[in-house]
Amino acid sequence: MPSWEEFKPFIVTGLALGGVYALSGVGTVVLYRATGVLNLAFGAVGAMGAFIAWSLIDKGTVPDGVAFAICVLFGGLVTLVYGLLFGPPLAGRDPLVKATASLGLALILLGAMSWIWSDKARSLNLPTTSKNFEVSGVLVNWTQVIAFALGVAVTIGTGAFLRYTNLGTAMRAMASDREITATLGVPVRRVEAVAWLFTGLLSGASGLLLANLIGLDAATLTFLFISSLAAALIARLRSIVVTLLAAIVVGLVNALITPIFSISQYRDIAPFVLATVALLWLSRHREISFARRTN
Repeated sequence: MPSWEEFKPFIVTGLALGGVYALSGVGTVVLYRATGVLNLAFGAVGAMGAFIAWSLIDKGTVPDGVAFAICVLFGGLVTLVYGLLFGPPLAGRDPLVKATASLGLALILLGAMSWIWSDKARSLNLPTTSKNFEVSGVLVNWTQVIAFALGVAVTIGTGAFLRYTNLGTAMRAMASDREITATLGVPVRRVEAVAWLFTGLLSGASGLLLANLIGLDAATLTFLFISSLAAALIARLRSIVVTLLAAIVVGLVNALITPIFSISQYRDIAPFVLATVALLWLSRHREISFARRTN
């Protein structure tokens, strides 16, 4: 068993990953509550944006800051276009059909990334990564701080938006009953478009940060969304605050398992185990369903 000193760097890594998982998890919950779509392409969209940013920087096409902005905007644009094209026909379909449709987008993007960038060694470095400071003998870089702080800030900001703005109120109303919300004069399509755009921007930001924290690999970045999905499931796809807390726990568990040689090869199943235990605990007195209520 590693010593406490050996664990400390992984605590920093886990908190940073937890912040990014929170970004993805909050985006997943908001989109699901507004549209009923469980977007399984979240990770692939962010990964594609990170690869595009890397290509632009590698070729010297644009300054680094512009490339990073393009990564985030790419996520917003692709997700918005997908939502506008496929959101309406999927609106009345079963949640499983909606999730499967987004999985198709994920596989298309993953195939494109594997085809275009398969033979190139690459790394995406943010300028904040080279700026370090020491905490209790552990070097912490500003990318890790930004990742964690952004996850917390987005959760707080999203909660305030949903609670205190008209558009946020409309999103919460759609989560309860889409048809009644539409009959009350709420512009349902516009509200859904905002939800798609918002989650797409979070996807781009998540991809950018993860590409720096763990490396630029198409499959890894695509399937790391599973950790975020586990956090959202622990929150029962409802509470963004619980999603944040669950994401931090998932990030810490994933990171802290790494230095334990005997079980580190099983760390990828940690999100599933945590989600399963949490769901069994929450459902001990009631039945859980992830399908939205309809009247």
